[in-house]
Amino acid sequence: MNQRKLAFSIGWGYYLVITLLLYIPIVLLIVFSFNDSTLLAFPLKGFTLKWYQQLWEDTELLRALYNSLVVGILSSLVATAIGTFAAIGVTRFHFIGKDFFLTVASLPLVVPYVVLGVAMLLLFRFLGIELSLWTVGIGHVVINIPYVLLIVAARLAGFDKRIEEAAMDLGANYWQTLWRVTLPICMPALLASFLSSLTTSFDEFALTFFLTGTDNTLPIYLYSQLRFPTRVPLVITLAAVIILVTLVIVLLQEWLRHLDQPKRRKGIEIT
Repeated sequence: MNQRKLAFSIGWGYYLVITLLLYIPIVLLIVFSFNDSTLLAFPLKGFTLKWYQQLWEDTELLRALYNSLVVGILSSLVATAIGTFAAIGVTRFHFIGKDFFLTVASLPLVVPYVVLGVAMLLLFRFLGIELSLWTVGIGHVVINIPYVLLIVAARLAGFDKRIEEAAMDLGANYWQTLWRVTLPICMPALLASFLSSLTTSFDEFALTFFLTGTDNTLPIYLYSQLRFPTRVPLVITLAAVIILVTLVIVLLQEWLRHLDQPKRRKGIEIT
């Protein structure tokens, strides 16, 4: 019993240390966003909201924010559509080369984004394609498809195929069943996939750095502003806003994922 208590205490201690190391920098970031000074040091000089006010007065920043939102929304929609159809093909059909397809589709999960960015840069240069927000969007689609595939495939594997068979027995063809039965049942997973892709796209820096042209996204803009000491408080304030918005999106995504899990009662799975 003492050994179990010791192991439990060590486990909780390890958890608390990791939690503190992860979240203390985030808390400090938010605290300094209200500091009335360009110096990042204690004690704080005073409380101010001027950095938040300046965020809405910086036209270049707002343009970068707009670019990130456009790229994130469009690339997430495309990645969700492609990943969903890929998940349906993997879970509902048997075809030659299925294992190879899964391996190729999962490569962006294990290949460093820096390496992937350089490879895509060379490809676009070879094809004579100018770097722009379109090339950034293509790169974001590539890295988000595996996440969509895994999330949607997990949901498709979690509900009874007999629901689809019953719909087709009642006269619906496969595409009608897919549109009216399968996709509505998977809608929470589709929304979770979209939000996950949007978060990844909005925060992505390494891949975007190699594929962007003259129009910057928000992470690239933040990186460029770190060269100017007087702009550091503004960067910190923007980073604090991004962290809070991202946290809300992640919590919403997790809520949708748990909402989509099949309920279990008395050991029987109900879908």
